[in-house]
Formats: sequence, C-alpha cells, structure tokens
Amino acid sequence: MVVDVGCGTGANAAAFARNYRCVGIDVSQEAIDAAKKRFPGVEFICGAAPGALGELAGQADLFVVSDVIEHIGDDIGFVSDLVKAMRPGAFLLITVPADPDLWTQHDESFGHFRRYLPDTLRDVWSGLPVTEVVLAAFNTRLYGAIKAVRFLNRKLGRTSGAAGTDFAMPLAPINGALTRVLAGESGRLVEALRSNERNGPARGVSLVAVLRRDSGAVTRRSRSEQLQLKSQG
Repeated sequence: MVVDVGCGTGANAAAFARNYRCVGIDVSQEAIDAAKKRFPGVEFICGAAPGALGELAGQADLFVVSDVIEHIGDDIGFVSDLVKAMRPGAFLLITVPADPDLWTQHDESFGHFRRYLPDTLRDVWSGLPVTEVVLAAFNTRLYGAIKAVRFLNRKLGRTSGAAGTDFAMPLAPINGALTRVLAGESGRLVEALRSNERNGPARGVSLVAVLRRDSGAVTRRSRSEQLQLKSQG
C-alpha cells in the first residue's frame, strides 16, 4: 500500500492507484473534497499524518511526501513522527525544492520555509532508524535557465507567473518540449535508485530521497533541538 502524504487534489495518489492500493491524506478539507470528486475510486482522508491514518500507517509499504516538508516549520519533528509510525522495511520517498540560491518571492508565495541542500535535507532524518537508499538532484537540465530567471526576478522585484509565483502555462509546443526535457531525467533517477546513489549531480531545482525504515525506536527530535545540537557539535 502507498500513502500519499499531502496529496492535495489527488493526482499523484490516483497515478499510484492504477497499480497499487493507495491512500491520499491532506489537512485541507477543500483539497480532499476536490480529490474525491476527481478520483472517486481512490481512498482519501482529511487529517494530519500519521495520526489520522490510524492502523493504515503501519500497513503502508511506501509513504510519498512530495514537496510537503518545506511547508512545515518543524520538518524534522514531522518526519520523526512518520518514521515512528512506519513498519520496519517500509520506504519513505521525499521530494523538496533545492538550492537556497533559487529562493525568490515564488517560494514565499507558496509558504515555503526553506529550500534544501543535500546536507540540510539529511539533517531531517539524522539520528532516526532509517537507511538512506538514494539522495539525488532532479530537474537538473533546466537548472541553469531557472536560476537565471530567478536571479533576474529578484533584481527586478517581480515573479514570472500569476499570484506572486513563477508558475505560468506556456504555449503547447513549448510545454511539450519542456515536459520531454524533464521526463528525460527519469532513466538516470531509476539508475540512481538501483545503484543506491548518494552523491548525484551537484545542481538541481529539486532533490529526491528514498529512505528504508530500520528496526529500532524513534526518539523524536524537533528542528530547534537539531539545530542546537549542530551548533554545539
């Protein structure tokens, strides 16, 4: 079973549900109502993970946390709670926006607390009973262009899209070309997973990590406690 944490309006959960039992969970009732209408054959729960999942948390083979923890002040405590609820052998997939140098109004408009580097992402699960299977950058091919646009936007005090974000739908031919460029990275990411890659390309717009839950108890640690320990060490 796959659990999509922070599923929004359900598109990712529905994609997983084509081949696996999938449960989507989100704290937004509005998003869950929309997800149920869009994908009536998929199970959706309104609430905070892992508590609102109940016994389902311990049955999951994979938790997907896609572009979620950057929205959470205590990302370390949140991941600690998820790992505590996971059964040994289950997997946790996390994606996050990468590189603080890409920070712009776009991030603030989306309610981001941070963008991550590989080492700062590893801080999130430091000390937890998990094995890092893979940590790699993605959206690497468009990194240079995106960084240039973000740099220009910061200088001009603007964004490139609607509602204070850089999201805008390009013309269909351009959108198709960009889709192919991004999709072309899938082979490298699959190979990174197969080879347990931990030091992939240095630059990417996003990072992806896959963790395997080991046996052992979880000692919950908050972001403030983790930062305090780092400053002392």
